[in-house]
Amino acid sequence: MATQAAQVTAKSRNELGSRANKRLRDSGFVPGVIYGHKEAVVPVTLPKKEVENHLNHGAHLFDLALDGKSEKVLVKEVQYDHLGISVIHVDFARVSLDERVEVTVPIELKGEPKNDGETPGVVTQVINELEIECLVTEIPHNIVVNIADMKLDDQITIADLKLPAGTTTKVDADAVVVTFKEVKEEEVAPAEGTTAEPEVIGRKPEDEAAAEGAAAAEEKK
Repeated sequence: MATQAAQVTAKSRNELGSRANKRLRDSGFVPGVIYGHKEAVVPVTLPKKEVENHLNHGAHLFDLALDGKSEKVLVKEVQYDHLGISVIHVDFARVSLDERVEVTVPIELKGEPKNDGETPGVVTQVINELEIECLVTEIPHNIVVNIADMKLDDQITIADLKLPAGTTTKVDADAVVVTFKEVKEEEVAPAEGTTAEPEVIGRKPEDEAAAEGAAAAEEKK
């Protein structure tokens, strides 16, 4: 299925610098730039909520309406605030619809491994995202890995992934994506001072614990 470009209206911006960018963000917009294909670098202003919504849904390809014409662009870099939540700047590269590009997409696990109910097993996702190469119009939102048929001591490697037609990756075919191993209770107990632990399949409900995590990113100016 062809990738649908996210439709966004952008405006050229003349005021540059950190103060001008702060005023934009305070008014609900986000600064960005468009470059590539040996054309001029164009600073732009984008509606913040729209852009964040598209990015949160895995959009890579954008169709920007700018100064009366349409620009097909690929997201090259997204800068976030210090909490890693709010978008503060986006870099776009011009692309042609017949162009092959390299992008990074998330790997999503689907299903739950089989277990005899007696021996607890732990699922460990070793690789969470994958750099792929494909046509700009065929960028998948994610790579789905079905783990329902895994048994204890099974593992899934890059070579086992079902990539979309025409999609390739340079990642080592033997690289392990996910494992399902037998585990003893003491091996999955959280370290002192922490609450996180792997997902254990086959454990009694009263033994399960929730894991929390927080992400942080430095704001680039």
